Amino acid sequence: MNLVVQGQKVETRALKDLATLTGSEGIGRLGNNAFRLIDAKPHPDLAAYCDAHQLDFAFVPEDRHLNNFRLFVTDMDSTLISIECIDEIADMQGLKTEVATITEAAMRGELDFRESLTRRVALLEGLPEQALAQVFKERLRLNPGAEAMMAGLKNAGIVTVLVSGGFTYFTDRLQKQLGFDYAVANQLEIRNGKLTGRVKGEVIDGEAKRHTLQLVRKHHGFAPESVIAAGDGANDLPMLHEAGIGIAYHAKPVVRQSARQAISTMGLDGILYLLGVRDREALS
Repeated sequence: MNLVVQGQKVETRALKDLATLTGSEGIGRLGNNAFRLIDAKPHPDLAAYCDAHQLDFAFVPEDRHLNNFRLFVTDMDSTLISIECIDEIADMQGLKTEVATITEAAMRGELDFRESLTRRVALLEGLPEQALAQVFKERLRLNPGAEAMMAGLKNAGIVTVLVSGGFTYFTDRLQKQLGFDYAVANQLEIRNGKLTGRVKGEVIDGEAKRHTLQLVRKHHGFAPESVIAAGDGANDLPMLHEAGIGIAYHAKPVVRQSARQAISTMGLDGILYLLGVRDREALS
């Protein structure tokens, strides 16, 4: 196995310590702040050392490179983008604190997602539809590395899916902006230019995310091990476990502990480094 190490600042001393700790046979550079330790072995002190030095680490099979993958599925809120859209919409009603508290509990896995969504959306009743446009224009920002990640995925010919427990108003626009092949999310019911406080159709929860991954994978005839998934909340765990590589991105503790790979210090382009892409390969 190779050990991929990333961080905002990776000291040479830390790399040498990790190579000794894991019995690595060599160190290769993937980017300015990303390195691959060749033929590394797990060690009980590895996690503590990396946490102390603010480093991300993940074991990846030697033969697993971005070109081995065919499908990428990602969450939207707090993964692809830096905000939780429903919290910002609620802010227009003066209810951000109340809604954000429910959101956080749901993302930690303490509340059923469907129930939490119903409660939160109900609080938006009567809000003008224009509030959605205001959130998209004024508050929605991509997380660092999002555009570089998408460029690298497209360069590798990977099919991309944006699946969210958030809302189609935002996923549809991000699909066009970033070039996702598919986008799936909840649809807010709107009548006479105002939110009704209800969602139309099926609720996109954790199982629906997993099902979406399966549907797209089977439609294209891709193998399960050729799938990459990324997310931050408890409702992302079903699809992370379904993927060949499931990445907890700046995730809640319950998700980091359960996912096989995690990125907690780097941007989304860290996903490319995790899968062995070097800087010069990303856009070539």
